[in-house]
Amino acid sequence: MTEDVIKNNQQTKGLFSDMKAEPNSVIARIILAFLTTAGIFYINIMPAVVNGLKDGLGFSTQQAGFVSSANLYGAAMGALLAVFIIKKINWKRWSYSLLVALIAIDLACIVIESPSLMIAVRAFHGITGGLLVGIGFGIISRTSEADKTFGYLLFIQWGLGGLGIMYLPGLVPEYGTGALFLSLVAFTVVTLMMMPFLSEYPIEDKPVEKQLNSSVKRLPLMMTLFAIFLFQGANMGLFAYIIGLGKVEGLTVEFMSPVLAIASWIALIGSALVIVLGTKFGRTIPILFAVLITALCTWLLHFSESEMVYLVTNMFIGITWAFVLPYLFGICSELDQAGQMAAMGGFASKMGLASGPMVAALLLGDDNYAMVINISAIALVACALVAFKPARLLDSK
Repeated sequence: MTEDVIKNNQQTKGLFSDMKAEPNSVIARIILAFLTTAGIFYINIMPAVVNGLKDGLGFSTQQAGFVSSANLYGAAMGALLAVFIIKKINWKRWSYSLLVALIAIDLACIVIESPSLMIAVRAFHGITGGLLVGIGFGIISRTSEADKTFGYLLFIQWGLGGLGIMYLPGLVPEYGTGALFLSLVAFTVVTLMMMPFLSEYPIEDKPVEKQLNSSVKRLPLMMTLFAIFLFQGANMGLFAYIIGLGKVEGLTVEFMSPVLAIASWIALIGSALVIVLGTKFGRTIPILFAVLITALCTWLLHFSESEMVYLVTNMFIGITWAFVLPYLFGICSELDQAGQMAAMGGFASKMGLASGPMVAALLLGDDNYAMVINISAIALVACALVAFKPARLLDSK
């Protein structure tokens, strides 16, 4: 009897093992992209979240911005924690637990109406999601051609984020903010169902190329992390309030929601280019060119009273946003195959994403969007300058 049970368990284990995706296959990269997105999917629907909190719960612009920033600062803390534990934990068990926790927190947020309580709960959600994202970044760095996997990550984020931006603003007046949080729950549930198909991704010895790149350490790493911080802060500082900017300029939500959704879908071109190109042309030229294009389009948002300018600039910003990030994260991954440096990239990213809306909320005052636009454009130019050296050093190797 006991032998039969053991035999059945072995057969079940073997069958389940056969269902796992190959570690570096397209399917595995997509699942890892979902895993890494689950903790921060609200970022890609940030305009809908900020606008929904204002319309659905009567939050002020600053209160809604502080909720988003608390969520993102919490995510930064979680991502930083992942740096120290990624090499020591059973990442799959932790991922399952964190996904279940995210579902519970998002469901609890449906009944919260107090700004202060919402800020506190979303900060806790951020810590949980940020830890999950940090773990995901660490595992992605163990795949071959991590730049491509990060490309899939941005592809998933922008593709589904476009759907959220298109439909959620219209659902909030009818169904309340519950529509926002249920959309996050749905995404997390789908990710939870995908998890069993992932391989274990153990830490392996660095190949020769990784050993060569291990000499590129402190200064280039710090510069890369700072470049990620600037890039994310500049973009999210404006993106979080992009609907508010359009309203001030006389545009309607009925026009902006589909425009921003289209921009998110057009942005898939950026992540697709990374998947196709990889590092065939290095990282320096693609990063510099794309970041400077982002800066130019950001400055052009001064003329958002024109529907065409609003549409085209958001499209190009989306494309370059989804194009640059995989390369910057890829630089971090090249420095450490175990995943700690990639997790540090996740921390820098979350700090930028959190600081952007926070600084913008403080600067906005009486809808002073011109100041936010100028500072965002300057920060992007600074990002291009800071990213040049680490990208050039890796290209030279």
